[in-house]
Amino acid sequence: MDEGLLLLVVGGILAGSIVVALGAARTGLPVLVAFLAIGMLLGSDGPGGIEFDDAELAREVGIIGLALILYEGGLQTSWRRLREVAVPAALLSTVGVVVSALLVGVAAYMLFDLTWLESVLLGAVVSSTDAAAVFATLRFTHIRRRLARTLEAESGGNDPMAIALTLGLIAWIEQPDDYGMDDLLLLVVQQLGLGLVVGVALGALASWVFGRLPGSIGAFAPVASLAAAALAFGIADVLGGSGFLAVYLVGLAVGSTPSRYRRHLVSFHEGLAFAAQVALFIVLGLLVFPSDLPDVAVPGLALALALMLVARPGSVWASTLASDFTNRERLLLGWAGLRGAVPIVLATFVLSSEVASKETIFNAVFFVVVVSAVVQGTTLERVAGRLGLLAPAPRVHEAPLEVGPLSKLELVDFAVAGDHAVNGSAVRELGLPRSALIAVINRGDETIPPRGSTVVEAGDRLFVLIPHSKRADLEDVFSRWRRRV
Repeated sequence: MDEGLLLLVVGGILAGSIVVALGAARTGLPVLVAFLAIGMLLGSDGPGGIEFDDAELAREVGIIGLALILYEGGLQTSWRRLREVAVPAALLSTVGVVVSALLVGVAAYMLFDLTWLESVLLGAVVSSTDAAAVFATLRFTHIRRRLARTLEAESGGNDPMAIALTLGLIAWIEQPDDYGMDDLLLLVVQQLGLGLVVGVALGALASWVFGRLPGSIGAFAPVASLAAAALAFGIADVLGGSGFLAVYLVGLAVGSTPSRYRRHLVSFHEGLAFAAQVALFIVLGLLVFPSDLPDVAVPGLALALALMLVARPGSVWASTLASDFTNRERLLLGWAGLRGAVPIVLATFVLSSEVASKETIFNAVFFVVVVSAVVQGTTLERVAGRLGLLAPAPRVHEAPLEVGPLSKLELVDFAVAGDHAVNGSAVRELGLPRSALIAVINRGDETIPPRGSTVVEAGDRLFVLIPHSKRADLEDVFSRWRRRV
């Protein structure tokens, strides 16, 4: 294929992905399912007719795409907002993954013609919630802040555990005489420990650098950010640790650092993460052969139901026994265990291995992910509403000042909800356009003159002065503030 035709195909796919994403947003269909469908249509079983069965290439694309998605998720978060849920999120990311893997393994052994180790391997592959699916879903829901933050932190932290279990179980199956439980435990400790050390160390360094980056090279801030992500993943991976844990922690550190470039970096990585999702899901869709799916449809549906109704709730209960979550909150956390790209990428690890039942495992995982994304992703907010766990809308107040009709400025207000990303941020971290400023903050019956250190709280109403010509830029900022965390 010559360069012109290749660029035409890539451009057509990217343009089509935007249309598909818009349609998915309007219909409530998870975007990952839509992108997977594009890949399947382009594949050899679809009208596209593209022959693709390179599991190794799909694995490499998946690893890079997940690293970019996790970094962007960390960048859009603040450590200050995650501190209150760090313990339950860590337990969900470790104990919860193990419990889920074991419970799904029991179900898989009963439903498929697999050995016990292969069954637990299938359970490990689907044990991790997906960062891309969770981040995307939470941005458009109104779930209470503490629950949303727990889910966000869990989805960023449970991938390393699932990956370590998957790699260890593959090695155990391939080398039954030379590998055992002690080797698996050592691999898990090594992956998590080294990933944590590298992530914390490079995160501290990246935070120091971005807090002092001079304005003369401000245009290169995205390059520096991308370098930080690549170094974090690469160093951790070369040392034998979890690159995914390291890259998420570095993104979290950069996102928590007050910097004049934060808004620019968020916009850059948001677009990069979207492109990564497109590439990742389409490549994975190409790797799926729809003609093979009917053979696993019935047991795959049963396994998906076992995961959603038994394994995930069971893992949540086991992980949160020592926490103060209510039973209703545990029910919602159980229902919010969305599966997405991570299990499918882990299934490519299996597909490129010497595991005897690798095709069965891959097809079962694909079926489970699609069912989970469609059923749980489209009903999460309704379930939260039924359980009474949606955040209330903020109160509305009269504007405390006016701008004359002949002025070139206008006064725009923004009401802060409890689960908005802006909640808990200092004024200097808000990323306003240079031509805008917060005139006052209305908090209850008080009118507060803002300072850089003033922290925005749920229920606040921010009044922003901005030139008429820059209103569109402000709306872009508002859209980021409204994201659910």
